[in-house]
Amino acid sequence: MGNLKIGFEIKAIIFYGLLFIGHFCKGQSMFNPNTPPKTVELIKASGINSGQYERDFALSPKGDELFYTLQSPGGKFQTIIHRIKEENGLWSEPQLASFAGHFSDLEPTFAPDGKRLYFVSNRPTSGKEIKDFDIWYVEKADGIWKNPINLGAPINTAADEFYPSITNSGNIYFTAAYNNSISKEDIFVSMFENGKYQTPIALDSALNSKLYEFNAFVSPDEDYIIFTSYGRADDMGRGDLYMSLKGEDGKWQQAKNLQNLNSDKLDYCPFVSFDRSAFYFTSERSNLQSSYIDKAVTLTQLLENYNGAQNGGGDIYWLSFEEVHRQVKK
Repeated sequence: MGNLKIGFEIKAIIFYGLLFIGHFCKGQSMFNPNTPPKTVELIKASGINSGQYERDFALSPKGDELFYTLQSPGGKFQTIIHRIKEENGLWSEPQLASFAGHFSDLEPTFAPDGKRLYFVSNRPTSGKEIKDFDIWYVEKADGIWKNPINLGAPINTAADEFYPSITNSGNIYFTAAYNNSISKEDIFVSMFENGKYQTPIALDSALNSKLYEFNAFVSPDEDYIIFTSYGRADDMGRGDLYMSLKGEDGKWQQAKNLQNLNSDKLDYCPFVSFDRSAFYFTSERSNLQSSYIDKAVTLTQLLENYNGAQNGGGDIYWLSFEEVHRQVKK
């Protein structure tokens, strides 16, 4: 099995290398994270949405570095893409993150001070055998992201842990499917006290339900949380984004469906920039047509549509966070 896995890793690296050449290497571009639109828009600049499956957008606190996930068709392999803002204000060409390329790595997120990048991976803690998904992190020293470190117990277990979100106090929110969960997947928090993480606890029924809750983003100040849930009565499709504010009593208020930005497809992977100006999320919405009544479509047009953004795979969208926040303050 070891040789087969190594072979798969090599093929995966070659696949993504060719993908970069075919889709990404088209010159630098002018994505400006400081000017989000007031309504939901596909990020059209910088080659972020290439027609492949992109998700999990993460922008550094200074706004000069970004990571996101590139996922293979069918979701069997994920890897993390890294880009930096150069002195001329343009973004560098996409590259595999220095720690990525061997195992499935996804869901990058910065610590509020920007000194750590957390992510999820099925990489082994020793040897070459892949394991369940754990939360890992890398630290930056001398401008370089160092070797990954497993976050360890009590957060990581024999089950899968996903989508870390780090607060100013050091608390970490994530989603997991544990035996003591309310549902098949819930949102948990591990409090950082006396320099140690405490046993994770599930958030209450204002957020978690008997259905699916996943991909939860919590603000550094822990005053709001945005997550995806599937199967609720007001669900518009395959999974919607919900938001909850923390009340004056310190408790989470009942989560509200963000109906103005959700679609009839899967909407997930929320992220808010550290300056609270922009909200990013991933959606599988599509602009493909089901028929061409007035004029027959050509093969060239079909291939262009199928290999472009909004083809039903994952794409990254954004809008002003103020517009999102306004929906739950009504």
